[in-house]
Amino acid sequence: MIHVIAIITAKPGQREAILRAFRANIAAVRAEDGCLEYGPAVDAEGIGSFQARFGPDSFVVIEKWRDADALKAHAAAPHMAAYSAKVKDMLASRVIHVLSPAA
Repeated sequence: MIHVIAIITAKPGQREAILRAFRANIAAVRAEDGCLEYGPAVDAEGIGSFQARFGPDSFVVIEKWRDADALKAHAAAPHMAAYSAKVKDMLASRVIHVLSPAA
C-alpha cells in the first residue's frame, strides 16, 4: 500500500475555490483502479494548544493507493490534468509526501 499526504496551500482567500474544484473531482478519483482512500481535510477546531495548524489557506489531501502503479496512473489521469489546470493560478504551493508503511 502507498500513502500520500499532499499539503495544498492556496493563495490568500482562494482555499474554498480550490476545494470546490477538488470536490468536483473526487468521484472520478475514487473510481480509479487502486484508489483506497482520497479526501481533503482541514485543521480541526477546539483540539488545544498541542495542535500544529496548517492554517486558513491550506488543506491536506489524505490518500491511500493499492500500489505505486496505481498512484502513477492517478497522477497521469486526464481528470487530474484538468483539475490542475483549473486551480494552478490559485495555488501558492503544493507539497506531496509519498509514504510506505513502516515495517
